[in-house]
Amino acid sequence: MYKRIRDLREDRDKNQTEIAKMLGMSQTGYSKYETGENDIPTQILIKLARFYDTSVDYLLGETDCTERYPK
Repeated sequence: MYKRIRDLREDRDKNQTEIAKMLGMSQTGYSKYETGENDIPTQILIKLARFYDTSVDYLLGETDCTERYPK
């Protein structure tokens, strides 16, 4: 999971500070998500999935399908 959120960020040419700002947190706090030092709260996973236009299942490594589920 942690590699996926880093890869998605890098694929969009974003840095950790930009993503942290979007999430309303510090760069240091966000960095701990990417390294696996801290677990990612559900609400943050949802925000990341929406930002990257993918599913929480993809972020969690439960599927390799990057497409979001229809509402």
